[in-house]
Amino acid sequence: MNRAIELVIFDCDGVLVDSERIAVRVNVGLGAELGWPLTEEEVVERFIGRSSASIAGQWAERLGPEAGPLWTKLFAERHAAAVDTGLLPVDGIAEALAGLTLPSCVASSGEHAKMRHTLGRTGLYPYFEGRIFSATEVPHGKPAPDLFLHAARRSGVDPAACLVVEDSRYGVQAARAAGMRSLGYAGGLTPADRLEGPGTTVFTDMRDLPALVASL
Repeated sequence: MNRAIELVIFDCDGVLVDSERIAVRVNVGLGAELGWPLTEEEVVERFIGRSSASIAGQWAERLGPEAGPLWTKLFAERHAAAVDTGLLPVDGIAEALAGLTLPSCVASSGEHAKMRHTLGRTGLYPYFEGRIFSATEVPHGKPAPDLFLHAARRSGVDPAACLVVEDSRYGVQAARAAGMRSLGYAGGLTPADRLEGPGTTVFTDMRDLPALVASL
């Protein structure tokens, strides 16, 4: 029998803030500029849900060692500028958080500075302040389980009693590797079939989240 859920662990980009579309647009533009033509679908498949270090490593592998640091610098600058002019919360997340009665935290591939910026711009930072974990704090990012296990340990909750809310295939893979159940949000850029798998319930409307959590 499954353990009762004691902690809900949220990804950030694409789950709390609608930033994945910005990230995809910026990466497509950088690919054209730096010499790695990328479609939006390729960016979603390669980068969404991965840590900045992992993505920079892919740029370096493709274009040479100097491309990783260059991508890191240019992406941070352009992503931040785009966030300031057009970032919104994920549709329905305010209602979802208002209806959630369990403790929660954030565990994201993004760096803390990036999350302070995106969550701050959307007014969500105070809701999670002090309960935000980054892949920079662990040896391996998603799809490795390290980040989710770190969040559970810091929160004092057994992994089997944690529920992860994710929107990327790397995120749900990390949840499974950590022994956690997950809700795969398919209302963004990742197709539902890329989220499906053992221990994962796929949904498309964030307003359904409180009822889904209660059902588990």
